[in-house]
Parts: sequence; structure tokens; C-alpha cells
Amino acid sequence: MSSCCLNMPNMFPTLASEAFLSSRCIWVNGPVIVGAGPSGLAVGAGLKNQGVPFIILERANCIASLWQNRTYDRLKLHLPKQFCQLPNFPFPEDFPEYPTKYQFISYLESYTKHFDINPHFNETVQSANYNATFGLWRVKTIATGGPNPIGVEYICRWLVVATGENAEKVVPEFEGLQDFGGHVTHACDYKSGQSYSGERVLVVGCGNSGMEVSLDLCNHNANPSMVVRSSVHVLPREVLGKSTFELAVSMMKWLPLWLVDKILLILTHLILGNTEKYGLKRPRVGPLELKNSAGKTPVLDIGAFQKIRSGEIKIVPGIKKFSRGRVELVNGETLEIESVILATGYRSNVPSWLKENELFSSEGVPKNPFPNGWKGKGGLYAVGFTRRGLSGASLDAISVAHDIAKSWKEETKQKKKSMAARHRRCISHF
Repeated sequence: MSSCCLNMPNMFPTLASEAFLSSRCIWVNGPVIVGAGPSGLAVGAGLKNQGVPFIILERANCIASLWQNRTYDRLKLHLPKQFCQLPNFPFPEDFPEYPTKYQFISYLESYTKHFDINPHFNETVQSANYNATFGLWRVKTIATGGPNPIGVEYICRWLVVATGENAEKVVPEFEGLQDFGGHVTHACDYKSGQSYSGERVLVVGCGNSGMEVSLDLCNHNANPSMVVRSSVHVLPREVLGKSTFELAVSMMKWLPLWLVDKILLILTHLILGNTEKYGLKRPRVGPLELKNSAGKTPVLDIGAFQKIRSGEIKIVPGIKKFSRGRVELVNGETLEIESVILATGYRSNVPSWLKENELFSSEGVPKNPFPNGWKGKGGLYAVGFTRRGLSGASLDAISVAHDIAKSWKEETKQKKKSMAARHRRCISHF
């Protein structure tokens, strides 16, 4: 194990005498990174470039498990590839502007290989506590890769939380859902509309996932109804062949946010028409301002709106209750349905294991908004919680790797000086 050793260094003998260590305890001469998704990998690559040892703990059996195990087949990056690449490693030139999920996974695998990153797979963090007396983190995990689960405890100076905003699926409770009798699944387990051909399907949620799942169902001859409970911004993915996101980024260099929002909505009206006419009421706050203030991402349309306009995707209001083979809506309408897909989003799982309340809120996201939410106290860092996708995660990863490397090099220098001084005293006594 290149980044750690099985015994604590002699500078911490008191810890062992106070039963600080578990039966299997590992001292990490560098940070522990929790999560082997794009954020964790980006931090690891930055540390590799600066010669800082580290370990990455990943509960799944692969990198980027969200992308590999919990995404539908037709998924593509919503933004152009130049806004989604990780630091110091561009996408291959022959990749399309919007890479598929399989191309993105391939890119991440190449990234991991290029920087020689070797995460500890099948290792779930149970808790992470900071010991202020010693200035150390103790991270307890359960490793399930072998025949029997093994408890492991890591001791480190720095802890990087890179589990992201989408660690756990959100499954709301609905009255009568247990009596529905049909197939119910979360969007994270949805792969393709092929198995739903000819079925009447209720898609709960109208974000990017809900829209794309509904579109995919249409393309496989299913009959989706999409629940739109609140207002939503739907924007075209491209304007005159140029990415809407890229256009917005360019305009924000010269114009105030409110004006960029106004221009985007005018262009959207010219391209898509009046979305409210089809049951998609727009929020009063503009799409970029809403993203900044509430983290609510606008939908970038890739064809679903045309299906809504044609009636192939039916827009319905909120759910009142389910019963056998049907759902009653808040407007009194009843639909007969055979399946339900919950495109109800994800949440952070940080509060379940990180014992800290200064950097992270009770919802498991940094309290300080981007770009100031990446660093806490006592060597704690956060990456991948910016609500700005991969580009925001990359910026945070660069800051985190640079900050840890600076501290690590200073501490290593001090240790070398201390050891040299002790060596000189030994020689003088001799």
C-alpha cells in the first residue's frame, strides 16, 4: 500500500495507549478521499501531480458508480464536453460534442489509468470523526470485498468528502402506493423504455431525468404521463447550433445575470413557443438566478417538448393518491396506469456518516455557496457539491488538491527538520 502503512508513526504513541486504535488501523500519510466519482478522481489526480500520497474509499465495486450503475442507456452529457472534462485531461478529439454515458465512463477510466489512481473498492464509510486534541480524523469503514466483512479504521490529517449531491435516491411517500399493484421503480434503476412498450406509464418528476425518461418511453411506443407539480424552466439545449449553456457563459462575461436570463427566455420563446400553454408553468425567477439561489437546474430540452406539444407525453398535475391500477390527481382526474417511474431526484448522504456541523448543513451540502464551500476546519474539504456540475467540481478539486499539497509539503518539511535535529543531537552525544 504505497500511500499508507499499517502502523502509526512513533510521533503518536499516546493514541495507542488510550485505545484510540481499532484492531485494524491504518495511518494515511496524506488525505483520505471518500468517493471515486469524477470529483474524487479529480482531487486524486491533482494530488498525484504534486507528489502527495492519498487513498480513495469507494463503497461500490467501480469508479463513477452513479454513471455506471444508476443511469439510463440513452443518457448523454447535457453540456458540451469542454465544460465537463476533468483537470489536465481533455476529452478525445473524436468524441462528439455531447458524449454518451458510455463514452464518459470510458473517459473516466482513461483518466484513472493515466494518473495511476487505485481506489479501495467495496469499502463503505460508517463514520468520520475529528479528534481536536490530536488534530486527526478517524474514518471507520466496512470492507466487503472479501468473503467476510472487515472493519477498518483510517487515521489521517485531511479528509475530502467527494460523495456528491446525488449519493442517495429520493423516494417520496404517496398514499396508496403499496396497493397500486403495478411496477414501481426509481429513475436510477430505469435503463430503457423497451420493456414498457404499449404500457401506460406515470413519470413522477419533470426535471432533466423526468423529461428524458418520458421521451425514451415515447420512442419505445409507451404512453407516458408526466407529473408536473411545480413550475419549471425548459430551455432549448442549443440556440442556432450553439450550446445554450455556452451562450449564457459568454453573455455573463459582459452582462448582468438578470439581463442574461431575460435574453435566454426571449430566445426560448422564439424557439419553443409558450411552454405554459402545455402545462409547463415558468418560475417567476429567471433560470440562471434560480440555479444560483436554489440549485434548481433548468431542463435542457432534447426533444421531449415536441412530444408534449403533440400530446404523446401528457402533462398532469400533482398526485392525490394511488389505488389498484390507477392514480387520482389533485384536480380530481383519475388515470389508469400500469407502471410508475419516480424521477424524484437524489440527495447527499453526508449527514449519515460525517460527524461535523460547521462545513455541511443538515441536508449534507456545504453551508457556504460556490466558490467558497470547498474548505472547512480541521483539514476537512468538500468537492462535488457546487450545484454547477462537472465544471464546478473540477474548480473545487483544483483548489482542494493545491491547498492540501501546500499543507502536506510544509508538514513534511517540518518533520524532516525535526528528524535532522534529533540526528545531530545523537551525533554530538556520541
